Amino acid sequence: MELYIGNKNYSSWSLRPWLLMKHFDIPFTEHVVGVAGRGANDLHHGYSKNGLVPCLHIENGFQIWDTLAIAEYLAETYPEKHLYPIDKFARARARSISAEMHSGFANLRGAMGMNIKMRLKGAEPSVEVTKDIQRVVEIWTDARCEFGQTTGKPYLFGGFSVADAMFAPVIWRFFSYNVALEGEAKAYLETMLAHPLMQAWEQSALAETVALAHYDDAALANYGGLR
Repeated sequence: MELYIGNKNYSSWSLRPWLLMKHFDIPFTEHVVGVAGRGANDLHHGYSKNGLVPCLHIENGFQIWDTLAIAEYLAETYPEKHLYPIDKFARARARSISAEMHSGFANLRGAMGMNIKMRLKGAEPSVEVTKDIQRVVEIWTDARCEFGQTTGKPYLFGGFSVADAMFAPVIWRFFSYNVALEGEAKAYLETMLAHPLMQAWEQSALAETVALAHYDDAALANYGGLR
């Protein structure tokens, strides 16, 4: 399989399938392509039918685009790896929050674009962004308390799953924009930051030389400058 992904500093959607496939030891060839951060790009159409990344190529170059579609394909193709929790209730909840992350949180995404190189002082978020942050905290807390802690493992549903990959970009957003967390949410953030593959992605992001000024300048202006 071949996975086309965007710049590791900025491409939140690309992080998800990369992290998922690496964690579950699903072999693939990685292709990093540039992104502008402004939606579909005609330059991507040679390897992605919708002009966006990530895009996974499987047998005979068949394309699967969109993070959640890629995750569902992998879960079906490798059932023995349990990309979703084994328990049916935990699995249903994991799918629910993965879909919610996939389709929601527009205010948080818009205000805090993934930008791993940034270490910002932080600022008081808007009412709309605050609501998104509170919902993320609620999701993380509920999952860890209801499902994760019963297994003695540190992720949302005990062992690492699609749900953790779906929320991985939010980890970097909260870290970069210095969002204050407490309790289960803080513990989960620290767990994810300590994941060796999250650290590997970070090191690759820090080594990139591409800079998207419309992201960087807005972040510096709106979130108190660098720490």
